[in-house]
Amino acid sequence: MPSASPIRRAPARLALALIALALPAAAAPPPASSYVVVAKKSTLADPAWREVVSALQAKHRATLASYETSVDEVLPPLQQSFPRHTCFVTPPAEATRAFVSQVHQLTRQLDRDIYTDTQWGILTGYDAADALAIARESAPLIVNKVGAATQFALDMVDEGLWYDELVPQKMVRKPKGQFPETTQVPPDTTKALVDTLNQYRPDCFITSGHATERDWQIGFAYPNGSFRSQRGQLFGSDTQNRRFDVASANPKVYLAVGNCLMGHIDDREAMALAWMHSAGVRQMIGYTVTTWFGYAGWGCLDYFIEQPGRYTLAESFFANHHALIHLLSQAPSPGLQHDRDVLAFYGDPKWEARLADRPKAWEQSLREDHGTYTFEIKPNRGPASFQPIDTNGSQRGGRPFIAFFPQRLQTAEIIRGADLQPVIADDFILVPNPKACDPNRSYQVVFKALPQ
Repeated sequence: MPSASPIRRAPARLALALIALALPAAAAPPPASSYVVVAKKSTLADPAWREVVSALQAKHRATLASYETSVDEVLPPLQQSFPRHTCFVTPPAEATRAFVSQVHQLTRQLDRDIYTDTQWGILTGYDAADALAIARESAPLIVNKVGAATQFALDMVDEGLWYDELVPQKMVRKPKGQFPETTQVPPDTTKALVDTLNQYRPDCFITSGHATERDWQIGFAYPNGSFRSQRGQLFGSDTQNRRFDVASANPKVYLAVGNCLMGHIDDREAMALAWMHSAGVRQMIGYTVTTWFGYAGWGCLDYFIEQPGRYTLAESFFANHHALIHLLSQAPSPGLQHDRDVLAFYGDPKWEARLADRPKAWEQSLREDHGTYTFEIKPNRGPASFQPIDTNGSQRGGRPFIAFFPQRLQTAEIIRGADLQPVIADDFILVPNPKACDPNRSYQVVFKALPQ
């Protein structure tokens, strides 16, 4: 795929950097709310799945693009409409690892740059009824309560708890309005985690550790129980082979940030489908392959959890993917190549699920005044402002600052801040994280949108 359009320096006396953004050469960019539903013709011929497509079209005033054999067939209509959001509706039998990879690659080809050009999601389910429930979900989800089976930044959420996958009998809980406290729990946490879903009813659930398409092993560094799936039913099986069914209907998002294969739908017995069917999951991220590098999965926490309220889950997924693609273009590595096209995003990409707003390590703002944009970062935590809040996992920290534009740009010139090495794409700005923060420095990029 062609590389990103180069920055072309204007004459030195102007002190400007001109960027030609790689939009299609046709008409002006469509409105930011544009949405396309993509479905195979055989999917549209099934009345139950056609209802899913119709529900999305009605909710988002979306247009439809269909294909006969390969999803690559919809590239021309996507290039023409250049939508901000694209949802690929497909029965589970066709939501394969290869399909996820195809969608990743297809959605980077709408223009000439190297980045994903439309925020996408794959909408599927154990059956069409599950997919329809996801399609009809309309009320935004404010994530106030987070449950996890791995450590995360509790300080950044209103309330939450996590069970340690590395240290047996350890659980840390933050009651609403209080400080986190460590509690000793039984070594087998299977039922406790099922109860977390069924009774604590978190808005977001996070997991890591060994997994396959059929099970998730709860304890990474010590013996524990597991979660399994059977005909769409998610259940826990403890070390005594006792079964505890998951029945957690409240809408939630699920981040399988470190699990191998949790996002791989190889048939209807796949764990991902059980999470949607019996755990109330409306959006989910998960690896379709074994994971050893971790940038694509764990990095979503850097945007979603550690910058509370700034991004939706979908925006966090794409911000982290932009970060991956940018880093890959600067310093290619087998790990980044491995992670590039293998993390699935399931659900309606325009549905809003975001953490309740809380104080962050830095403030960032994007202001526009008569076509001139100012992107500014203001540290809140002194020299440590740009460091990760929590380092549990793999490839944590160092993510660039990213802001999404309210509408697409075609051409821009950098007026100030070129030394920060910003990347200005048609729908976002990316500024590499310097990691070492100077609280007295101005971190500001000023650029002007120019007419085509």
